[in-house]
Amino acid sequence: MKAITLKRYGTADDLELTEQPEPKVAPGEVLVRVKAAGVNPVDWKLAEGMLDALVESRFPMIPGWDVAGVVERVGFDVSEFAPGDEVFGYIRKDTAQLGAYAEQVSAHVRMLAHKPAVLSWEEAAGVPLAGLTALQTLERVGVRDGWTVLVHAAAGGVGVLGAQIALARGARVIGTASEHNHEFLRGLGVEPVTYGEGLVDRVAALAPDGVDAALDFIGGDAVEVSLGLVKDPSRIASIVDAEVTAHGGHYVWVRPDAAQLAELGRLAGEGRLTVPVAKVLPLSEAAEAWRLSAQGRTRGKLVLSVEQD
Repeated sequence: MKAITLKRYGTADDLELTEQPEPKVAPGEVLVRVKAAGVNPVDWKLAEGMLDALVESRFPMIPGWDVAGVVERVGFDVSEFAPGDEVFGYIRKDTAQLGAYAEQVSAHVRMLAHKPAVLSWEEAAGVPLAGLTALQTLERVGVRDGWTVLVHAAAGGVGVLGAQIALARGARVIGTASEHNHEFLRGLGVEPVTYGEGLVDRVAALAPDGVDAALDFIGGDAVEVSLGLVKDPSRIASIVDAEVTAHGGHYVWVRPDAAQLAELGRLAGEGRLTVPVAKVLPLSEAAEAWRLSAQGRTRGKLVLSVEQD
């Protein structure tokens, strides 16, 4: 099969399109013929060795943890899926080596769910990591009906899904974003505010009594700003700033979860979760996708399309 690989830790310039053996399918796993693979900042951060202290990596490495595709073969003792099923998933394994930037990938059933028919392959590939990160962050602070929630980076890959999930739970959502993304957010039902100096005052003008929860999907001073707005610091969660725990908040590292993937699929099927895809590139242009991701200005998701004979 064709796959994007790294010989060692490196950058986008070190990615290569190579021929690799078909993955083995262990008990409890399925073999997925990949239609699309989501691109996330963690992909290139892992490749550059930034997560070496946390994640065991082996080379040659095929990057990628987000996948959408068709089940081609199932391991024995698998009853959840059958050949031909359309699936999507967050396929983070214990060792980073055999990822989604390939024509085929094996994945345990606990990492997959049936793909919603309403989503294209590219949209489905953009959901798993970002969607699960958003959902698990909301769960950690207990977002519920009637709350006012501040979402930092509400137009980003994680934030745009987190904002929609909060809205689906009945919350009022105030979202930080650059001005050119304000109309986009209004179209989703989010009340946009501009980043930067004076953010506390701008949010306070919209929510004079403060906000019930704040979700940091960008880092920087987001936690500090949130502390001045949230009534209870235990309702602040960050996926970027571990120092949030020193204030009683939560630092979130996403986990694979098939049931939560299915919940995201249900929301999509009901029309309450849309997946903005910023750009689709062919598998061979994974390096360009990484360069775009590293710029940090993408609205929505970057996705690799895997064309196969």
